[in-house]
Amino acid sequence: MIGASPRGMQRNLRHFGTGRPKSGVSRGHPLPARRIRPFARPGAHGYAARPVTARSERFTTPSLGGVFLHALHRGEASRHPLVLLHGGGANAHWWDHLAPAFAERFHVVALDFRGHGDSDHPASLSPGGFARDLEALLQHLGAHEPVLMGHSMGGHIALDHAARSGQLRALVAIEIVRGAPSRERRAMRLALAARRSYRTREDAIARYRFLPPAPHASESLRASIAAHSVGQEQGGRFGFKFDPRWFGLPPSQPPPLGAVRCPTLIVRGAESPLLSAEGAAAFAAEIPAARIAVVEAAGHNLHLEQPEAFLAAVQPFLLEHG
Repeated sequence: MIGASPRGMQRNLRHFGTGRPKSGVSRGHPLPARRIRPFARPGAHGYAARPVTARSERFTTPSLGGVFLHALHRGEASRHPLVLLHGGGANAHWWDHLAPAFAERFHVVALDFRGHGDSDHPASLSPGGFARDLEALLQHLGAHEPVLMGHSMGGHIALDHAARSGQLRALVAIEIVRGAPSRERRAMRLALAARRSYRTREDAIARYRFLPPAPHASESLRASIAAHSVGQEQGGRFGFKFDPRWFGLPPSQPPPLGAVRCPTLIVRGAESPLLSAEGAAAFAAEIPAARIAVVEAAGHNLHLEQPEAFLAAVQPFLLEHG
């Protein structure tokens, strides 16, 4: 759903698998979920095959009312845009280990939503702010029919945009929440709403944890993401770069999923506490052109726990529709 040691959240999720998906899904009759197992050998599927330098940018548009957003760009700007949307409490660097593989085909843009990462953290909160951030980014890019990939909260925002705009080439929704027990959702909100700070940057990095836990994620990946997710706060102490107040806002109304007309891949972790098999099937039944991929040995943060299997799950879909 989100990521970091306790500190705020709204709606988020993640996970994945392997094999080439079949094309075409009729509404109400989704294809069986494709299950993808972890790779035993690092690099077996070209994961992070070669480093791609990210270009950092801060921008604003008139629709943002003075808020500046941060984004990371990889790949040639002339290529078709693939926009990566993080979950609640996370940031654009959660995609650093995957974006180079996508950049071989796309102009990859990873966004920091307001109140997250290196985007502005405005004092006033406004419902619908994350949706406006996505719309502003697409306007800034001049993106025509982009591909959206969102995890957890980011996946819900992507779904909402797809239902309202209809101007997408394809959508990958990772660990969008449905079917989770209310106690799981409540525990996640409480954990993310807790603001904690630490005496030193090193202490904060050491205490950074993924939420929900991602036991299969490597320590090197955790430490790398943590290093980009810690900042100095007023008073000199160090905390995590997201504003937990966003997770106290009431949830928005779910979009009419029948209005999502673009090809859609729903990816869930086989061990996810937040997206059940029944929940994924219900999403696929409501979205006219949806299919499901399941990543084994992964939970909500499947793209962190099984990155190679995640790539094996999504890249055939992106080649087909991107």
